[in-house]
Amino acid sequence: MANIIHLLPDNIANQIAAGEVIQRPASAVKELLENSVDAGATEVKLFITDAGKALVQVIDNGKGMSEADAKMCFERHATSKIKNIDDLFSIKTMGFRGEALASIAAVAQVELKSKRAEDSLGTFVEIENSAVIKQEACAFQVGTSISMKNLFFNVPARRNFLKSNAAEMRHIVDEFIRVAMAFPNVFFSLTSNGQEVFHLEAGSLKQRIVQILGTQYNAKLVSVNEETDYMNIYGFVGKPETARKTRGDQYFFVNNRFIKSAYLNHAVNAAFNEMIAKDSFPSYVLYIDLDPSQVDINVHPTKQEIKFEDEKIIYAFVQAAVKHSLAQFSIAPSLDFTLNAEIQGLDAVSKPFTTDKKDAAVSSSLYKTFTQKNQAHFIEPSHSSELKHWKSFFDGNSNQSAEESIGANYATPKQQSITPNYQSKTLSIIPDTSLLQLHHTYIIASTNNGFILVHQQLAHERILYDRYSLAAHGQQMPTQQSLFPVELDLSGADAALLHDLLPDLLAIGYQLIPSGNNRFVIQGIPADILAGNEKHAIELLIEQFKHFSSDIKFSKREKLVRCMSRQQAIKTGQALTQKEMLVLVEELFSCSSPNVTPTGSPTYLEFKEDYLDRMFGR
Repeated sequence: MANIIHLLPDNIANQIAAGEVIQRPASAVKELLENSVDAGATEVKLFITDAGKALVQVIDNGKGMSEADAKMCFERHATSKIKNIDDLFSIKTMGFRGEALASIAAVAQVELKSKRAEDSLGTFVEIENSAVIKQEACAFQVGTSISMKNLFFNVPARRNFLKSNAAEMRHIVDEFIRVAMAFPNVFFSLTSNGQEVFHLEAGSLKQRIVQILGTQYNAKLVSVNEETDYMNIYGFVGKPETARKTRGDQYFFVNNRFIKSAYLNHAVNAAFNEMIAKDSFPSYVLYIDLDPSQVDINVHPTKQEIKFEDEKIIYAFVQAAVKHSLAQFSIAPSLDFTLNAEIQGLDAVSKPFTTDKKDAAVSSSLYKTFTQKNQAHFIEPSHSSELKHWKSFFDGNSNQSAEESIGANYATPKQQSITPNYQSKTLSIIPDTSLLQLHHTYIIASTNNGFILVHQQLAHERILYDRYSLAAHGQQMPTQQSLFPVELDLSGADAALLHDLLPDLLAIGYQLIPSGNNRFVIQGIPADILAGNEKHAIELLIEQFKHFSSDIKFSKREKLVRCMSRQQAIKTGQALTQKEMLVLVEELFSCSSPNVTPTGSPTYLEFKEDYLDRMFGR
């Protein structure tokens, strides 16, 4: 019987190995940028076409390669970093395993040009399917240029699994930012389809952070700098007001290598304890330098997950350093007891309180309500008073519309009638009965055979989801133009995402105009949202969209609709008037699926009369 075990051909073995290292265009971007930094480059330029599917090119001014090295670098496990086993425990460079270029050459068409300072001519190498097609001398400046064309051209199944251009571009921008953030002393640029997205001049760490994350961080960063014999930690944390509802601008670097660590992230969160809300996340860019022998960086193919020899010590150092910085820079709010010159010039301060003025004040009705007994709630009737009788608020003839009474978080279109008239297969609400709000969270409404308990936030989320879904799929929502348009400054990654979302945002009523340099002007907002908080709303919408999590794969527009309805829904803890509750319940039962939110949570619970009787043993 013939033997059945055999060695894989080199080109197939390389393609399998490439699956670990090159998962998408962003993986190649990371490896090529790190190689340029390792080559001592002070200028690194990245060029992208078709979100990296057609071209990823990196040009640097590093030390370059000889003719032999230019060919050898594409062999598997070819590296200049490791010569013996001991070198594995003192790694201070980025790329060291010699897999990156071999993996890229296995799944793409690669062209390399490189020249050393001591050579008169450079070297040109063309590789396809791990095989050298052409190698010749060429004219080139000192440094290296690597072009990766037509990724996965020979593995169509892998190419089909790539995401949309916008999604792949976001991954590329993420990897670019991580490398650029680690080396602020190096110039980086990113050009996509001929348009420059990033132009990052070499400078200080703070300058690089502000260049990438946006100018809004310029005055909101607190310096962290602690040095010990075991490790050094330095960088910046955002002041508590920069905390976000989602994990946004959080970067950890160990020996200049970006890492993901839930453990260290918890250490920073612990340092911010009681300074920010429990459901918020602080912003930070922190660097840890320690002996490479204390770290194992080869536990994951992407080298973004590492292991420390003693994690508890690192955790304690990080938490203590961040806490110390926050205390040192007096982040806690302080009171200024010095009087402003303008205040001192006011009549109330500068002029004396005469006897006549005192008598006039004592005789006023306002003075009596504060000094006499049982007068706290007494208001003298006056025809000239603008106060209306409180009962008129609940009259059907009141001039105040429902959307005016509900406020910024719950503005609804005008209703023909607010008299509830709900009929469904399972229940009907008793008309002309008052509703009751419980703990500023739940609404109790009587039904024909019991009562229902409505969760106000989840109910409003269902209402808004139906409304935005209708707008997103044809019936565009009306936009109210802003009298004073607001400017929005974003980081490069967020600006790229927002560019991609502009048509979908317009469908639900947001009109944003790009004004260059990662800046947008908010020209209009949905007509049913009160103006005044649109900048924060867009920033939060981007954060929620980036970190949208679901087991089901949704379209871009569907994710936006779900994020929007969750963001704009009234929150628990908000007091509602009788009219607001009526409108909310009425609109809920006019929805297509009033009993559940888009995510499947119940919007209300029904308590039937027979169930209530059984509870009391009747």
